[in-house]
Amino acid sequence: MRRNPFDEIEEMLDRVSKQVEGGMGSGGLQVPGSVPVDVADRAEEYVVTADLPGYDTDDIELTLAEGTLRLEAERADKLEHASERYIRRERTRTSVNRRIRLPDPVEEESVSASFENGVLTVHLPKVEGGDDSRAIDIE
Repeated sequence: MRRNPFDEIEEMLDRVSKQVEGGMGSGGLQVPGSVPVDVADRAEEYVVTADLPGYDTDDIELTLAEGTLRLEAERADKLEHASERYIRRERTRTSVNRRIRLPDPVEEESVSASFENGVLTVHLPKVEGGDDSRAIDIE
């Protein structure tokens, strides 16, 4: 008995859909040019950690405006010798960027960042009193 070709297509689409869902849930799918980040909410601050292997401190630009942290990094193409002829070349000029919207205001003057072993860590102290809440009456 011959199998229906539409059944095969439907099974294939189901498999692809499950792979996409699994990748998104585990952080496995990454948009090209984007930076994988972790954002931790600690009692006094937010801590943003980003993987930027192969970049130098001078390659990275961080800005904070209107509650959004913008991270941009660009790595220039470094040739060891002008006469080199490559058989395979995958490590070329690369630029990446990421915008992270912070849930609450931060003390902009107290923000600090460090970069060690290809990992960028940004400490964003929360504005004091930012945890205050107000009850809202429902009419």
